[in-house]
Amino acid sequence: MSDMAIPDFQTLMLPVLKIGNSGEIQAKQATELLSDEFGLTDEERTQLLPSGTTTTIHNRVAWAVSHMVQAKLLKRPQRGYFTTTDRGKAVLQSPPDRITIKYLEQFPEYVEFRKKKKVTEKVEADGADEDSSTTPEERIDTAYSEINAALKDELLSKVMEASPVFFEKLIVKLLVGMGYGGASDEAGKHVGKSGDGGIDGVINEDKLGLDVIYLQAKRYAPENTVGRPEIQKFAGTLIGMSANKGVFVTTSSFSAQAHEYTKTVPQRIILIDGEKLTSLMLEHNVGARVHRSIDLKNIDEDFFLD
Repeated sequence: MSDMAIPDFQTLMLPVLKIGNSGEIQAKQATELLSDEFGLTDEERTQLLPSGTTTTIHNRVAWAVSHMVQAKLLKRPQRGYFTTTDRGKAVLQSPPDRITIKYLEQFPEYVEFRKKKKVTEKVEADGADEDSSTTPEERIDTAYSEINAALKDELLSKVMEASPVFFEKLIVKLLVGMGYGGASDEAGKHVGKSGDGGIDGVINEDKLGLDVIYLQAKRYAPENTVGRPEIQKFAGTLIGMSANKGVFVTTSSFSAQAHEYTKTVPQRIILIDGEKLTSLMLEHNVGARVHRSIDLKNIDEDFFLD
């Protein structure tokens, strides 16, 4: 879904200022009122940032409030609340059609704030000051998603370049890295030999091997979709081993029929395609490692409470 119907944080500035003019209001309540004012759908109201930490509309309301607090049009009388200042009330006596970052630059406190933020010439040249529909947090999330998408493509290419045996061993390492089987050296083992019944790896979920997960790994080109017949064959192998759990992994994808079939068999069969595989590899640092960390911090409001 496109988020174009969700107003950008600069579009929200004037409506936020008007809401604050009625007295102290909680940011969460303001978000609900603005969602009603702009006629947002349920889907738009619940749309999350890529990080999943908060909704897009609430994040944009928060940034609108933050900028206007710096311009002294709003103030925060208590945690989670805001209200319009005397300066803000004066602005509303003859309000502009739209309050933007450019408009706020008439206030010296805001200009000083911007200097402290060290806004670069590149950001200004890109039009983020006047025309950006996203908040800084959204831009960070978007950049993070773009970097990860490129990294996932590269990971999949590396996997396709490796040998089939390497791929089979990779899946065992991934499952163990995800916590299946615990930390024991015997938690997982690669099988992958003739006569293995199509099983490429085994994960012992407990030390005695009473609960076992069987793995099958197929390194296929993207266009080679795994269909129902291959999953049926895998299910048959599990039955032959009196097994209840299986994981089928491919570098390509699964057909809709393959997914539907897993819902009809008594065994618990999990399907992991190339997209999910690389996501799990990144999440659990298998074939990838942390290159750089950035801590984003918020004010600890509780610290300042009497």
